Amino acid sequence: MRTITVVAYDPRWPEMFTAESQLLQQVLPGGIAKAIHHIGSTSVPGLAAKPVIDILLEVPNLAELDACNTQMQQAGYIARGENGIAGRRYFVKGGEQRSHQVHAFVTGDEQITKHVAFRDYLLTNQQATEQYASVKYAAAQACNNDSQRYCELKAGFIEHHLQLAMLCRKW
Repeated sequence: MRTITVVAYDPRWPEMFTAESQLLQQVLPGGIAKAIHHIGSTSVPGLAAKPVIDILLEVPNLAELDACNTQMQQAGYIARGENGIAGRRYFVKGGEQRSHQVHAFVTGDEQITKHVAFRDYLLTNQQATEQYASVKYAAAQACNNDSQRYCELKAGFIEHHLQLAMLCRKW
């Protein structure tokens, strides 16, 4: 069982994302990676997070990405299919000590907009970032290493602030 741990922001996280982004560009055939975004808490300077780099991969279509599972495996990733989110391909790296996870969607998917909007909202809203850190620490303490419970404990905060982020994005 993985341990749910939230740690203080690590200034090495952007470098870790950049290195992994370059690796993905090397292992995926040309044209597959339309865009690669650093998302999640590790993408927000100063925000406490689980020390797992979240990567959002935009692809032209999922069938082309599915054909690259061997290349992703050679880069250290395990393919998990949709893993509970329709239209997503999910990959994890690092086993029980997960270091990276890739969320892949077809360019234009609403999930891309949501992930980027939430990240950008936190980047520009220090108060929300501090509140989110408190929510994450409390959730990690209360979840008893149950990742589903951890997500449930954060869900209200995320839903509320995602709505605000989407409103801000429309302006």
